[in-house]
Amino acid sequence: MITIVYDNNPFDPRLGAAWGFACVVRGLPETILFDTGGDGRLLLANMAKCKIDPKDIGAVVISHIHSDHLGGLGAFLRANPKVRVFLPKAFPQKPKQQVRDAGATLVETQRPAKICDGAWTTGVLDGGIPEQGLYVKGARGLIVMTGCAHPGIVRMVEAAKQHARLPVHAVLGGFHMGGASRRRIAEVIAAMKRLGVGRVAPCHCSGEVTRQMISEAFGDDYLPSGVGASLVFDAKRQE
Repeated sequence: MITIVYDNNPFDPRLGAAWGFACVVRGLPETILFDTGGDGRLLLANMAKCKIDPKDIGAVVISHIHSDHLGGLGAFLRANPKVRVFLPKAFPQKPKQQVRDAGATLVETQRPAKICDGAWTTGVLDGGIPEQGLYVKGARGLIVMTGCAHPGIVRMVEAAKQHARLPVHAVLGGFHMGGASRRRIAEVIAAMKRLGVGRVAPCHCSGEVTRQMISEAFGDDYLPSGVGASLVFDAKRQE
């Protein structure tokens, strides 16, 4: 199960929405927090409303340096410093030292890194902003998560597929297409279909036009998402 605990798109009215992204992946040997949003207090409050205890998290993966993905890390580490934190090697020393000072274990990444059985980073891609995604192995293929997809959502999906050598079942997260033209969005949709992507849940910086066009293109395989949404990927249709 993947629960979005920080996003600027509202979904569950009990949770606060704010610019940024974070999600929690459960059902693996370790529970993973992917990104931490921009405000640690809101992150922890939203997690509490989703009945997710910070102390249950075993690993934190940060996609890239921007504060709307990294800003909640300090507050989270105060709630649970007994985690491994996967940061791109290209990060400056300050956030790395923050992890060490909290007593957490720092893991610097460049190539794809195994987090636990069934979960890997995509490797760090450079698209002006060095960024890594997260993928997990589901019953019907990979579920790929991106924070903002600055290097390009298609490139990040391709990176996961190439490393895992498995089909991609679903893609979730920020696609960085809020200002993209309809032509560009159509090209990305076509590329995703060529890659065999079955289901898509764009949120955060994807943009409303992108969400609308993906909804039209994927039909029932478009997954509405936002803060508080819980997505279960298995052999059955989404509940």
